[in-house]
Amino acid sequence: MFGNKNKPNKPQNRIDCLIGAGTVIKGDMTFDGGLRVDGHVQGNVVSVEGKPGTLVLSEAARIEGEIRVSHVVINGTVVGPVHAADYVELQSKANVTGDVYYRTLEMHLGAVVQGRLVYQDGSKTDKVLQFKPVTAD
Repeated sequence: MFGNKNKPNKPQNRIDCLIGAGTVIKGDMTFDGGLRVDGHVQGNVVSVEGKPGTLVLSEAARIEGEIRVSHVVINGTVVGPVHAADYVELQSKANVTGDVYYRTLEMHLGAVVQGRLVYQDGSKTDKVLQFKPVTAD
């Protein structure tokens, strides 16, 4: 009612799936809703296209691959690019080797990013305006 419509949504509190400590997954993953990783994933982690997806990585978690979600909270290790459509939170034990693409970023003291932080403006469009060449008459 009183909120700002441009304010990004915080990650959802509900976790639909858990990859437990000691679990190793080799291959790409697609999920819907909330996913918490305490184990190790060797592959890309992507939320279902068009639906909000929240990924939470615990301190012991490790993902080797691309992350593409709407919200992500990282307190573990990521080797690969992170693409978040809305929100990225890098907690104090986060260690990301790769570029981080975000709309809203929250970075705690102690978090490490070995790559670029790239702001993604949601209002930008990919429209290209073509100009007519000037002719001498």
